[in-house]
Amino acid sequence: MECLLRFACSPPPPTAIVPPSLPFPLNTKKKRNGWLFRAKLSDDNDPLLQSAMDSASLRFHETHRPEPLFVDLYAGCFAQVPSHTRIDLKKRLQHYCIATKFIDDKLLRAVNHMDGLKQVVLLSDGMDTRPYRLNWPSSTIIFDISPERVFQKAAEKLKGVGAKIPRSCLYLHVPLESSNIQETLGMKGFNGHRPSIWAIQGLPVMTLASFEEILFLVSGMAMNGCLFLGELPAWLAETELGTRSSTEKWMGNLFMSNGFNVEIISYNEIAKSLGKEVVPRDYGNVLFVAEQLRFSDDQMETWRRELQRVEEDGDEEGFEEL
Repeated sequence: MECLLRFACSPPPPTAIVPPSLPFPLNTKKKRNGWLFRAKLSDDNDPLLQSAMDSASLRFHETHRPEPLFVDLYAGCFAQVPSHTRIDLKKRLQHYCIATKFIDDKLLRAVNHMDGLKQVVLLSDGMDTRPYRLNWPSSTIIFDISPERVFQKAAEKLKGVGAKIPRSCLYLHVPLESSNIQETLGMKGFNGHRPSIWAIQGLPVMTLASFEEILFLVSGMAMNGCLFLGELPAWLAETELGTRSSTEKWMGNLFMSNGFNVEIISYNEIAKSLGKEVVPRDYGNVLFVAEQLRFSDDQMETWRRELQRVEEDGDEEGFEEL
């Protein structure tokens, strides 16, 4: 399976809360089944970098509250503080931080129940500090799929403050711009015969087609029973979020077509479980957890070869009897 996340230059629907579309034309060069973007960007006009810094600002703000949901000691490396005009902290802060806490807990709970090698795949904005701030068990390998330029800037800043991942763990980056993300993951050591957990938060999803590529990627690499969770832009559902049943039906159909059983998670319910209250706001994202019902491509290939071997052995035995 060859898979590349293709991001359109045209902006999503006006209600979307996603990284803004690029403010200038891109010179593109087609390669294989995807697009390699070529453009000159600076820190000031890079929408992906600015969006990642916005999210870091939210984590920084939460960290310094009297009773924070989580502590991100590294968010200050990236955050633009004091808060700036590009984001409305009050509008996004509660929901974003509740989702972050929920994803943190799910990731750690899942990996702590895996035997042997533990595989975690983060689809992020490039400034995800989870590899550094979470207490990962030994033998955890973390793959980060994110925009290359943002990730490299973040890595430089994290190195500057001495950030390190837990001992006996491995952290590897897969550029979002890779021509074949599945192949790159495999070359870096991802094993489709072993359990994995996938989380998406902050990855720049510009079109429905690009998210379908993500589902196709995860479906092909995750074993039966593995989890895929995180946040998606609400506009992907192409329905009004006020009609929850419509959103659930659309999400269910989309995920099931790729082998997942999905559940939409209520921000309010998560907040209550944490002893918090959420102010009703149009946050613009959907929180979800999906379970893989299919077998990974690696599993299917192994079984195909085994079946072929059995058939060939049967043919040879039959020939000898003749």
